[in-house]
Amino acid sequence: MSDWLPLAEVASRPGLASRPVAWRGGKPVTRARFLADAAAWRAAFAAQPGARFALYFDDGYEFAAALYGAWHAGKEVYLPGDRQASTLEALLPQVDGCAGDLPGDTVMPQAGAAATWQPLDLRQTRLVVYTSGSGGEPLAISKHLGQLDAEIHTLQATFGGRMDRGQPTPVYATVSHQHIYGLLFYTLWPLAAGRPFVAERILYPEQMAQHLGPGASMLISSPAHLKRLPPALDWTGARAGLVSVFSSGGPLPPESSQAAWELMGHSPTEVFGSSETGGIAWRQRAVHGDDWQTLPGVEWRLDDDLLTVRSPHLPDGQWWQTQDRVKPLGNGGFSLLGRADRVVKIEEKRVSLTAVEAALAGLPEIAEARALVVPATTGDRLAVVAVLTERGRAELQRLGKRGLNERLRAALLETVERIALPRRFRYLRSIPVNAQGKSTQAMLTALFLPVLPQATWEPGDAQSAQACIEVTEQMAVFDGHFDEFPVLPGVAQLDWAIELARARFALPARFLHAEALKFHKPVLPPVRLTLALRWDALAGKLAFSFSSAAGTHSSGRIAFGSGE
Repeated sequence: MSDWLPLAEVASRPGLASRPVAWRGGKPVTRARFLADAAAWRAAFAAQPGARFALYFDDGYEFAAALYGAWHAGKEVYLPGDRQASTLEALLPQVDGCAGDLPGDTVMPQAGAAATWQPLDLRQTRLVVYTSGSGGEPLAISKHLGQLDAEIHTLQATFGGRMDRGQPTPVYATVSHQHIYGLLFYTLWPLAAGRPFVAERILYPEQMAQHLGPGASMLISSPAHLKRLPPALDWTGARAGLVSVFSSGGPLPPESSQAAWELMGHSPTEVFGSSETGGIAWRQRAVHGDDWQTLPGVEWRLDDDLLTVRSPHLPDGQWWQTQDRVKPLGNGGFSLLGRADRVVKIEEKRVSLTAVEAALAGLPEIAEARALVVPATTGDRLAVVAVLTERGRAELQRLGKRGLNERLRAALLETVERIALPRRFRYLRSIPVNAQGKSTQAMLTALFLPVLPQATWEPGDAQSAQACIEVTEQMAVFDGHFDEFPVLPGVAQLDWAIELARARFALPARFLHAEALKFHKPVLPPVRLTLALRWDALAGKLAFSFSSAAGTHSSGRIAFGSGE
């Protein structure tokens, strides 16, 4: 293996100029190139007032260069998990500037910059990450570099021996570096160990099958991706080249672990932890079954039946109580029993969301389910997002949605009092997840809100506006259009153009007609669309177009009139 670089010395350690750092666009990037790019970012950050800067990059290499540039310029780095409007609304007042794919005035690297590097201070160099939001609003977690350095030492001590086959093993990821799991496994651990990471994230199973092999590779993934590996793809290369598959973000179901083993030749190594605690334990189902083995240096105990931990991954030597219920095992490990903080009150009745999900998962109609609380005019109500089995889909076709809802409600009466039964159901092809493979409270709640996409607006004027729209397959608008080949309906594009335009312009109330309407290319999720709008108030007409990197998808004009 290449010489180990402590995180504080990734830029400052002399030599190692030809050491591989990344693969970008199919070409290798050396440490010398990385240091030059990091120096350009350092100069740019150093020229900016303020101490706190937000970073968001899709490109893993550009992110790593900007991260070290910001740290060496003495900046505290904030890592938002996404670019949704609600995220930015909370984030932007907390920082002094931005870099990467974020709106507004952003820091840009300065070409030709040079730097003399000194080791980073492990306590003063800081980073703010955010929880996934799976239990509510994302929470900001501040970490110093010493915590991150301790954690990657733990990873190397536990798993490093199996990673390299005579030369550094390239690292692929389906998860984002904007979250703590991806940051550690996809960015920082490879930088320290000398394993080049592939800058472009894998989004689809087809890309996994294409890129993972026949040469050596390792995969950083999540249950959301590993649960959906099509057996029809050719996994020969992956079986030949993969040295390890990691999964985190939630427990991987046994059948998914088995499928990954059969297709890829590896039982995924699952890592259990949180943004607050860092890594706590790990397992491979083929070896350990349901049991978790604690990572080196992690101490644990039970306080009020809850898992409480202490480790170098925490900011100090204090014990941290989680909300995880566990059962101790004789070998020093534990098994998970569920979360203690998923008990809610509905009509003054205590309801365990975990118990509701378990009861639903035991039904022959349900493959996967998530329970949540949604607001209603009569008070909070229980809601369910579910993926149906083949039998469930047949029953939905036979009984209709209301009939299937009532069947599930009746089955839940053994778990939930009648007054607290779910009132609303959404049936999807898959549970929506973010880039980290987590189902967040906001994403699930959005399924019960009006069907409009989140839009990030560019600066505009009284006549024109432009917005960036993230379109994912999990959006309710794709339900039934179509099951095996989702396509954004044309009528939905018209509706989005009108409704989003009303947020920017004073459109008349009455829709008259559409003209010059053209649908050039189908909109296939996932895709980032640009909606361009131009409002001619005198003519009462709204011109619109939806486009992406693939070109223009649709365009036209919509005429409006008064409400009389």
